[in-house]
Amino acid sequence: MSLGLRIRLSVMMFCTYVIWGAWLPLLGRYLTDFLGFSGAQLGWVFATMAIASVTAMFASAQIADRWFSSERFMFVSHLIGGILMFAVSRQETFLPFFVMMLFYAIFYIPTLSLANSVSFAHMPDAKRDFGGIRVWGTIGWIAASWPMFFVLRGVEGDALKMGLRAMFYLAGGASLFLAFFSLTLPHTPPKKDAAQAFAPFKALSLLKIPAFLVLFILTLSDAGVHQCYFVWTSAFLATLEVRDEWIMPAMSIAQVAEIFTMAAMGWFLSRLGWRKMLSLGVLAHVVRFAIYSYSAGNPNMAWLVIASNVVHGAAYTFFLAVVYVFAEEFSPKDVRASAQMLVNLVILGLGPFLSSLLWGYLGDVYKDSTTGAIDYGGLFLVPAIWALVTAVVLLVTFWPPEKPANNDEGSSDSGLGEGEAQVEERLRDLGYVE
Repeated sequence: MSLGLRIRLSVMMFCTYVIWGAWLPLLGRYLTDFLGFSGAQLGWVFATMAIASVTAMFASAQIADRWFSSERFMFVSHLIGGILMFAVSRQETFLPFFVMMLFYAIFYIPTLSLANSVSFAHMPDAKRDFGGIRVWGTIGWIAASWPMFFVLRGVEGDALKMGLRAMFYLAGGASLFLAFFSLTLPHTPPKKDAAQAFAPFKALSLLKIPAFLVLFILTLSDAGVHQCYFVWTSAFLATLEVRDEWIMPAMSIAQVAEIFTMAAMGWFLSRLGWRKMLSLGVLAHVVRFAIYSYSAGNPNMAWLVIASNVVHGAAYTFFLAVVYVFAEEFSPKDVRASAQMLVNLVILGLGPFLSSLLWGYLGDVYKDSTTGAIDYGGLFLVPAIWALVTAVVLLVTFWPPEKPANNDEGSSDSGLGEGEAQVEERLRDLGYVE
């Protein structure tokens, strides 16, 4: 791959995740403490990305792949998305904010998969090159926290409210930049036969296999627990007297940890196997939310809450990322793409949608009607216990098949489980490690 192409793809990936990382960490804090949204309203706002994830499956498969070149689709999506982000920043009541955010999500979400598609289409060696490109997305998410640090530093009251709006300006500006930058990306024409790649009913037939059905339910459960972190962490950190300028850098520890756990994923998977690896991913949520619950109301424990974000790397990589690998390994070749879409539907759609509404509702349940303060100790016990039950159920009920379905060359080798080298090679094929 030429240096120029590598730089363009890296900038594309960097900006794609700067956009998301600019507003997601602080959104809960802004909506509850400055706009006065109820927990239920907060849940619906967070659910917009999940709703858009469902529409994105069809937008990327039917529109982007069949009618528009990917770079032009990204240009239009980010251009409209940038304008909508600036519009979102001006909304202070629930219904207009929700509608604007939903339209924004519908245009933004498809660009996540398109960024990967553009990268894969122009890499001479995806095994070698994709990890080095994709890591810039994680770096972009982390980098988005630092402009907000300087914007929010030392401001309070109404000035703080205006400062928090800068997260939408940052996301909108990055969207507009990426819109025009997308026109410099290499031409990626539509695939006229792309519609044949999506076979939802065939993918659903995988649920007839007990291991897939169990994993589908467990993934729905884990994705729900995972969403609680994004919905309530920023508002919770504020109650522990963590200054607003430090909230995003503190939460970005999670993405730093993710870089390391993704790099070590093959090493762990080859030694632990599917069940133990997935169980550790769920148990990481237990550790985090137990610490959250224990530390609630005690600013002296803020350091422990912040440090606990390290387990986010294991929570994401050891379960959610491994589920993608499992679906790739154990799905028949002719429904492999659809199986990945089914996993996406659960991880990015159904799980976050249902749980966003639940976590928002629980915010109202645990809110003191007199003071308006939320009992975070009680609230965070719910995801901690939920995750613990999920881990126990997983260990008891999940038994993966002995052989994967993807022995395309007729080999009896599974491609995983025969040693670290084979695992690393397979994960590189899938783009999960460099």
